[in-house]
Amino acid sequence: MALMEIRVYPDPILKEPTEPVTDFGPEAQKLFDDMIETMYVEDGVGLAAPQVGIRKHILIASPTMKRGEEYVICNPDIYESSGEEVGLEGCLSLPGVSGEVRRAKVIRMRYQDRFGKSHDAEIKDFFARIIQHEKDHLDGILLIDRVDFNQRQAILSKYQYF
Repeated sequence: MALMEIRVYPDPILKEPTEPVTDFGPEAQKLFDDMIETMYVEDGVGLAAPQVGIRKHILIASPTMKRGEEYVICNPDIYESSGEEVGLEGCLSLPGVSGEVRRAKVIRMRYQDRFGKSHDAEIKDFFARIIQHEKDHLDGILLIDRVDFNQRQAILSKYQYF
């Protein structure tokens, strides 16, 4: 497995649209494994393909942060959500910062696993937060797009690129 470079804000790929996964062959399997390894090395609980420079509908999630218990989620479609809560989130593409983000407590989602098999799942609490955060990346939405104005200004002030 190879470690991948995490793209950091304001890298433009973080705002570009992604494409559905259609090939689940050996090249895709290697990509999934490399993303998993990168997520763990970076101490993340999730990682989306744009964060490693890949414009595909792929996210990795590991709510327990235990190897072998991660999920490879391709082409996710969140079609229902309920409840809400505000929680602190960080992002590997915005290192060293965090913000309070309002998310659904429960989501229903259709997706394909790493082998292309379709699933329909109800996901709750912290796991649902991870999925929503990483799904945002697939849609070109960043943590700074989800926080209030004051939090956004505080986060952006840490980046000298602006």
